[in-house]
Amino acid sequence: MSAVTSVQLPGIPKLGSGKVRDIFDLGDRLLMVSTDRISAFDHVLPVGIPDKGKVLTQLSRHWFALTREIVANHLITIDTAGFPPELKPHASLLAGRSMLVHKAKMFQVECVVRGYLAGSGHKEYLATGAVSGVKLPTGLQMASKLPQPIFTPSTKAVTGHDENISFDRMVEIVGAADAAKLRDLSLAVFKRAGEKAEAAGIIIADTKFEFGRLDGGKGAIVIADEVLTPDSSRFWDRETYRPGISPPSFDKQFVRDYLESIRWDKNPPIPSLPPEIIDGTRRRYLDIYKRLTGREIV
Repeated sequence: MSAVTSVQLPGIPKLGSGKVRDIFDLGDRLLMVSTDRISAFDHVLPVGIPDKGKVLTQLSRHWFALTREIVANHLITIDTAGFPPELKPHASLLAGRSMLVHKAKMFQVECVVRGYLAGSGHKEYLATGAVSGVKLPTGLQMASKLPQPIFTPSTKAVTGHDENISFDRMVEIVGAADAAKLRDLSLAVFKRAGEKAEAAGIIIADTKFEFGRLDGGKGAIVIADEVLTPDSSRFWDRETYRPGISPPSFDKQFVRDYLESIRWDKNPPIPSLPPEIIDGTRRRYLDIYKRLTGREIV
């Protein structure tokens, strides 16, 4: 079993590569290919996690379908049979890990929703009693459930970390009407997804969404990129959840913990991962997919 860490499609213009996705220009549409690359501490590691890209793509499709009554999305299809003819020679490579999508002019903010106190939100709360300007009750612990989900936007960092911003700052970036709309859509999608996940014994502690507008920025708002995946969300098992500790999560925290254990200084050279860490991470991605969808990836 091997990981797909780079995708080249001869004759198809590549718009760019992120930490995980390779994006190709198809004229009025885009092809977004989720590779098996994995990053930690702002570095892409030299090895990938087999099937990770398939989990991201197929889980996004799952959530797009469950939330399209709340907000439209950019997905056209992940079925290679519906891809343009020029992609047919690459069907086996693209199958299960690629999305044909409408182009959208993206809003330059990350729309973060938190139902529980964890990660950077917990650190900010300890320092200020608030997260992104949202005042929270005193006495909350790591992983405490919040009285209600909160909207805590952040910047979209080209390099390094995103930074939490206040809603007022978001208004300055995207405008008051769009800021309010994105906040309301984010909270509504989070609520719908949280209810579905709870039925599967999974807590969605927090997540981030990205939105854009179709037709060059003049059309409808759509939710885009990936949605409610282990790369964009913090998933906890309801059975093992306890406030006051950082619960195990179904994501790359397993990799981060390993890198911390070998005392990597988070600077190049970037270490590789031993087979047991690769396999353990793969199993966590596959497990959350099956728990949330009831299916195996294809």
